[in-house]
Amino acid sequence: MKPRSKKIGYLLAGTALAASCAVLVTYGGETPAWLLASGKGAAPEVAEKQAPVRREILDFRMTDLDKGWIRYADGTSSVTEDGGAHWTEQASGLPDAAASGTNRPSASTANVKTLTTVAYQAKEYPVKQAQFVTDRAGWALVSAGTGLANPLLVTTDGGQTWHAEVTPAVKDALQEEKQRQQRISRETALYASPEQAKKAMDSAWTLLPDTASPGDVVLVRHDKPGEVAWQGKTYKLRPFEAGYFTYLPVPMKTKSGSYPIGDQMLKIKDKKFETQQLKVTKKMESMRQDTKRIEADQKKIDAARSKSEPGFLFSGSFIQPIEGRLTTPFGHTRYVNGKFASSHMAIDLAAKEGTPIKAANDGIVALADNFYLSGNTIYIDHGMNLFSQYSHLSKLQVKTGDRVKRGDIIGLVGSTGFSTGPHLHFTFWAHNVPVNPNLFFKTTPFQWLKQKPQSR
Repeated sequence: MKPRSKKIGYLLAGTALAASCAVLVTYGGETPAWLLASGKGAAPEVAEKQAPVRREILDFRMTDLDKGWIRYADGTSSVTEDGGAHWTEQASGLPDAAASGTNRPSASTANVKTLTTVAYQAKEYPVKQAQFVTDRAGWALVSAGTGLANPLLVTTDGGQTWHAEVTPAVKDALQEEKQRQQRISRETALYASPEQAKKAMDSAWTLLPDTASPGDVVLVRHDKPGEVAWQGKTYKLRPFEAGYFTYLPVPMKTKSGSYPIGDQMLKIKDKKFETQQLKVTKKMESMRQDTKRIEADQKKIDAARSKSEPGFLFSGSFIQPIEGRLTTPFGHTRYVNGKFASSHMAIDLAAKEGTPIKAANDGIVALADNFYLSGNTIYIDHGMNLFSQYSHLSKLQVKTGDRVKRGDIIGLVGSTGFSTGPHLHFTFWAHNVPVNPNLFFKTTPFQWLKQKPQSR
């Protein structure tokens, strides 16, 4: 080739190269389709690696708040163990959970509506498949052709807002939801049945029971923190598991009628108590006149009962501390030597001296000491300002601060203090108000929703 022809050839080649570069710049550095189709331009395999691969999702399932799987149209699948923050491709087939269908939504998934559309970034998208694992946490697969890079969306607020990615905030919300579900599960186990648990936890306010008599006690559950005004006093609702609780003691002077508690009505029924005539020696009767000593003891007792563990310390039912003969029922109006003394806000169970006394339920010994009128006495804190009292013991076998389990031997039957013979004086105190112990035997306040307790 002549020198001039070579020069012209070099110029033409340079022009063609420049044009190709210009085309690449115009398309953002990616080889356009028409170049790939004609076999021209940069290496086709580089362009294929740069192009995003979007596989169509056929279906998915979350087996819990962490684990789940996705199945794609090309026959492959992916799994996650962190709520969808990361997906790992399976070598072949679906995970075992897909075959077994072991998805166990919590009881709180009730009443979740079927989704046909979801709102994401101010736009409505049609839903192909949706699943709520709880009433708050759920996933939705939007239909194909919507243009979303990630068509599997997640919500942690019951579907009010949706997210295309499991961001740190979403991950934290899923973790909190997992903890909430654990609290729900633990609280569910305290009720008589899952149905009763659901009834209580699905309501804003629950009264256990909703009908009571003077001397009884009611357990209140609310789904939010707050307080309850009752009979001239205010009781703070304390957090426990999935709800907020307080005991409401029903004083003996409470009049019959219906009383609003939150959005519920507490019905108080009249109850008549029998009278009891008790004869004691003049020496014993004089004991009741030593008011200074009695008041000093009472201050010590009130101080011990003013501090209680913030949660329920028991999970099983309460037991009667001894199998003794009932000599004085709860609520009897007592006359000593013909004079009015008081209402007997406990039960007296006669038994041989030295008979072992059992703890009515799990708790912490709030006080174990000897007092002028009640003799050797034990108060056990069962949490949430509920205490059991054991008096007139011949021997104390626990000390203040000890942790006890239901059925532990805590002392022996005796006749110390103001007593006419060996017996156990036993009762419960709710917020420093004595309440009928017969309500608790063989049950717990959480189970009062199933069958309203009958006072004896």
